[in-house]
Amino acid sequence: MMKNKKKIFIAVDTTDIKKVNKIISQSQTNRIKIGYKFGLEFMNSKKGRQFVSKLKNKIIFVDLKLNDTVNTMLSAVKALKDLKINYLTVHISSGLAALKAVKKVSRCKIVGVSTLTSLNNKDLKTIGYNRSVKNLVAHQAKLANKAKLDALVCSPYEVNIVRKIFKKEIITPGIQIGKRNYDQKRSMEAKNVKSDWMVIGRSVTSGNIKKNIQKLIKSL
Repeated sequence: MMKNKKKIFIAVDTTDIKKVNKIISQSQTNRIKIGYKFGLEFMNSKKGRQFVSKLKNKIIFVDLKLNDTVNTMLSAVKALKDLKINYLTVHISSGLAALKAVKKVSRCKIVGVSTLTSLNNKDLKTIGYNRSVKNLVAHQAKLANKAKLDALVCSPYEVNIVRKIFKKEIITPGIQIGKRNYDQKRSMEAKNVKSDWMVIGRSVTSGNIKKNIQKLIKSL
């Protein structure tokens, strides 16, 4: 048994309720702490919200990346109050006023999303940013700090930078078991990641889930 259990959010990226139940049942282990991340695909599906509303005794991370006007974001957060969510994501790019407002009314932990792990410096330049990924994420961490957010999402490569600025929970997607990184551009093998929570999707949910979980545990 590990003295300090690693904490993993498993990304449930499907609309198939049968598959979701399989992911949850076959990922149970006492070796690591596990939560479940439900994103736009699942929460926008016909039975997704209903499923989450009935899920008990699980750490629930709803990854909606809210990014809109202050009033729209407040309305969206209030509309989720009937769900027993532990973590909810908002885009830091929505602005300081929106972040503060959402944090004030939310019953769950508000997680600020910095720069997506699917983007690199070249992508940022194409979008219109003049900063590098690292400089932009450092700036976003300062905004998360000012808004008193509960957690921040960044890639494994920015954890050390963010840690100097933001002292609460850091959550990292872009996690690999072995060398395969799927569609992430700033990814890293799980054993090298120093965040509070790691988010892992297809590396666990594709194929034999039980074997993938054991492979993950051995790699940490």
